[in-house]
Amino acid sequence: MGVEYVHVTTGDGDDLYLTEHGLPFAAQLMPDCFWADEAWSRSNRERLDGTSVVYRIRTKPAGGRSRDIVLKWNRMGQDVPGATGGEDLLTAEFNSPFEEFALTGELRDATGSSPGRLHTHKPLAIYVPAKLMDWDRLGRKQYKIEARQRAHPDMPLHLRRNYAVIYEWIKGIDAARACREGRLTADEVDTLVARVERDLRQRGFVVRDNKPHHVIVRPGPDALVTGREGQILYAYVDFELLERTPQREQEIRAAKRRAYLVKQAHRFEDRAVFPPHLRPVKILGVDYVYGRTESTNGALWVVGKDPELFDYFLPEKWRKTPRTKISLANQVYETTTKDNIRLVWRVSKVGEQPDMDPFKEDERRILDYGYNSPFEEIALSMLLNACGLGAIYPRAIYMTGDGASIRAGMFDDRRYIRHAQIRTPDGQPILREGHDYIIIWGYWNGPDELLAVKDDPPYTSINALRAYQEGLLDEPTYMQLMERAKQRLAKAGIEDLNLRGNHLLLSLESSGRLAPGDDGLPAVLIRNFELLRQIPEPAAGEG
Repeated sequence: MGVEYVHVTTGDGDDLYLTEHGLPFAAQLMPDCFWADEAWSRSNRERLDGTSVVYRIRTKPAGGRSRDIVLKWNRMGQDVPGATGGEDLLTAEFNSPFEEFALTGELRDATGSSPGRLHTHKPLAIYVPAKLMDWDRLGRKQYKIEARQRAHPDMPLHLRRNYAVIYEWIKGIDAARACREGRLTADEVDTLVARVERDLRQRGFVVRDNKPHHVIVRPGPDALVTGREGQILYAYVDFELLERTPQREQEIRAAKRRAYLVKQAHRFEDRAVFPPHLRPVKILGVDYVYGRTESTNGALWVVGKDPELFDYFLPEKWRKTPRTKISLANQVYETTTKDNIRLVWRVSKVGEQPDMDPFKEDERRILDYGYNSPFEEIALSMLLNACGLGAIYPRAIYMTGDGASIRAGMFDDRRYIRHAQIRTPDGQPILREGHDYIIIWGYWNGPDELLAVKDDPPYTSINALRAYQEGLLDEPTYMQLMERAKQRLAKAGIEDLNLRGNHLLLSLESSGRLAPGDDGLPAVLIRNFELLRQIPEPAAGEG
């Protein structure tokens, strides 16, 4: 979720996820230094006020020093207690520890119209004891945890393990205690809490249960410490119900989309630095960024040389988003990803025997050839674009962690044999039985280069057959388009063994007119590559 961790598994099976803030204190944050040693923990911890289970703990000395930390057991999956301060909590859900740290880091970096920074305590680590707990002890609702996991499958959540978030300790007292001690009046507390809520909103965040216990102030010799403008200095310290405002959520999605469009326009420019989990590879002449998808135990090849594009195509970003099926015969879907990117994805037919009649000449040729692999499809689309014919943009290939097997008599192993010598950086064949391959294509609404400059799509897309059915093309023009596509493919040394009108994509302008090509006919893009054949066929390999 955008936060980098150092993941440590102890000899007892506990897991510890250290953030950049916690890494310098890794020795003090080992579980035996604050919790696993029960005798030490009991004598060096203090239960803090609040409805949650939260402690201030003094760690064991390590490297000659101890640390004061705050440990709070995470309440994801539990029912949120009733409304506080008039806020309706009926729709609120506790953040998972990974969501909490991601949002806390985002809040710490956010700026608003208020001057200065909104102070918080630093998130240090997430602690996950190995012991499995009973559902009734955790207080979780299974359906809530499963819904959280479906929404964020990249989060390593275990339904029956407990999770604790660990923050640094901030010196001071909470506003409720300051009121009890006479350092603040009740009206001053209300004013301070309202100020905190305003500061949060100005930075694009809201906390459903904002209350005095979450606001830390610092007593001075005579009064509470104030800043240059005379306002009381405070730090905010509770994030289990922190969330973005709807406006910020839209801004985050828009910013990611803008960055994506620019990166796509420059995706084939060399990148010197790759993170350790990603590798540049070239397959059938096409550059990819390769990596594993930890959430599904699958693999992903993203077209281009930019490793920063990889995260946009992780399966959790598009596999479960609302989708529209756009083919009666094939598994082809249109969707908008969680980053507001419009995509089309299709399950490859590689390994399937075409359902064709061997006694019909045109169908026998399809049987003799078989379906292209996803890597061949993308190589062909790149070739067509290089020849100036025009094709939809390939984005990525995703290999699932597992998939449906194909009955032996229906399985076509020719592509698997043909690609057997092409390997992933971790030594596996790029085509493996028992996995589905999904090809991700860009939704055509304009050239990448144009959209990178201005995110104002000039077109919507419609295939030629649908354009004819809707009266946008008459029969003579439709037939001309089909013949022209066939001729242009042949000129590039390619034929479509099953050319159909829905293989050709047209651009529909906002006026409702089909965008013209250089010969006056509607401009055409090729959108189907599963039965395209090069003449003559190239030898298999990485050429």
